[in-house]
Amino acid sequence: MSDFSALSLGEERLPALELAFSLVREAWEGFDSARPGQPPPSAETLDMLAESLPQTGVGALTALREAERLLDESLAQSRPRFFGYVGSSGLEVGVLAEALSASHDVNLASLAAAATMVEQQTIGWVGEFVGFGRVGGVVTSGGMVSNLTALAVARERALPGSRRTGLDGRGTLYVSAEAHSSIDRSAELLGIGSESVRAIPIDAHRRMDVTALDAQIGADLAEGRVPIAVVATAGTTLTGAVDPLAQIAAICQQRGVWFHVDGAYGLPAAATESAGALFAGIDLADSATIDAHKWLYVPKACGILLVRDPDALRRTFAHDASYMVDAAENPVDRTLEYSRPFRSLKLWTAFRAHGAEGFRSALEANLTVARGLADRVRAHPDLELVVDPQLSIVPFRHVPARGSIDGHNAELARRMQEEGDVYVTSAVIDGMTVLRPCITNFRTTDADIEALIETVLRTGRALEGEK
Repeated sequence: MSDFSALSLGEERLPALELAFSLVREAWEGFDSARPGQPPPSAETLDMLAESLPQTGVGALTALREAERLLDESLAQSRPRFFGYVGSSGLEVGVLAEALSASHDVNLASLAAAATMVEQQTIGWVGEFVGFGRVGGVVTSGGMVSNLTALAVARERALPGSRRTGLDGRGTLYVSAEAHSSIDRSAELLGIGSESVRAIPIDAHRRMDVTALDAQIGADLAEGRVPIAVVATAGTTLTGAVDPLAQIAAICQQRGVWFHVDGAYGLPAAATESAGALFAGIDLADSATIDAHKWLYVPKACGILLVRDPDALRRTFAHDASYMVDAAENPVDRTLEYSRPFRSLKLWTAFRAHGAEGFRSALEANLTVARGLADRVRAHPDLELVVDPQLSIVPFRHVPARGSIDGHNAELARRMQEEGDVYVTSAVIDGMTVLRPCITNFRTTDADIEALIETVLRTGRALEGEK
């Protein structure tokens, strides 16, 4: 009988480590600058992905080389000219910390000694960084679970015991008309129902209209409804708008309603000098969501939920389990998830490596690049800036000499995605189809913005020539 498990790498361990190091190094060097085009899945890849379950292995080295080819033929948000959605950028020290974390495979469902303390320290650091305050919370897979968790806490506060007895249909939530769809999903999962989510109109700056918010809460109270939470957005996914947090906080305090801030994308900018004033009032929120795998640059997944009263998490999620009796309380008593990886280590390591000032510098650089893009768009006669950027999302469109502007820009986005030199997605704002680049990559520079403008103009003119 062999001394090694069939799953041990054995003599392949060191060669596999050397190959993995080489592949990571090549990837990082490739991300340092843009590459032309995006290779589609090759015929070899398509054949491999059509295979049935392998009964015998090909070995670690071959499998790693296959994995590298699959990654090269996948969309990588780490590339400096990936402007689609709200991307990440695979911060290098975070990648290394994630590899270490995965090797140790710590489970944060139960107390895990230093790892449990690291998670709470990281949450405190994030709260301090964005001005929320050094409080408690939980690390999640991302904004969806963070928002769901916060709203579960708010539901239990507004309707005590509802986690056990269920709901009676009286609960309501309040969001801006351009809030993220995760709030509707959360309402549906929590039994509140998306029909009880009040979409409050936005003002000329695309922020929640606080007068309309107060009036809607008052009308619901008069009808016997129970306001569960107001969800402000600190950087909408569509345009980057930041709701007036201090004014919303005042209404919530007056009405006795939980105040949650969905800052999954934009809240890190609260730490910057140039944009920090937009987030005045974040210190008045009851809870806030931040996706560190968005604008704190670390690899997915790393969502942070800040909660001013951490015991509210326990009141919402704790259960007595006969198989977890060795501690008075376990981390699982404060979160939706049971088996939970050590997600915070990559962010903790990144803060240790680069410091808060390193992150502020990168954020300011992204904001400067975004403002530069807006200036270039304003200055060009064939381009139209649709929304002045508050943060790093810059919606604009190419204006053809004739034909449908909306159809033209929808096709323009598709063509640019197919060609792959610069990746940008489209969106619909006030009925207009626009290009919606988002700058959240620490590698992106003015040269990449110039390439974006050049590609939009070149591709747009080519589309016009085809008509």
